[in-house]
Amino acid sequence: MLIRMLTLTKALFDQIVAHSRADHPDEACGVVAGPAGTGRPERFIPMLNAARSPTFYEFDSADLLTLYREMDDRDEEPVIIYHSHTATEAYPSRTDLSYANEPGAHYVLVSTADTDGAGPFQFRSFRIVDGTVTEEDVKVVDAY
Repeated sequence: MLIRMLTLTKALFDQIVAHSRADHPDEACGVVAGPAGTGRPERFIPMLNAARSPTFYEFDSADLLTLYREMDDRDEEPVIIYHSHTATEAYPSRTDLSYANEPGAHYVLVSTADTDGAGPFQFRSFRIVDGTVTEEDVKVVDAY
């Protein structure tokens, strides 16, 4: 049986959680880029939730275009695409599925529901390919 896993550093894990808590009660969103073809998340890129909403997120189209051009120039790809849920569990919604257009990426969700952003949280990772959601294990390491 194939075990799917996201491996990321404690520093990246902490940055994703901190961004999710800081933007609460709105959903936070961002990307962690890595060298193309490696699957290794390295560069934390917090993005602005253009919707500024507690129930959904939206990348600003101009910011997203700039990000993809920058990643292309740096020979990077999006390894993790993350966002937070502020009122529900860390599981992809129908809207999240409609936005999931990077089949090679790990989709990380952090739930800050019922905590005012400061308390316990859920941190889960999924692969989303053609609308099919597969949860994967998360391994946090000190360094690669």
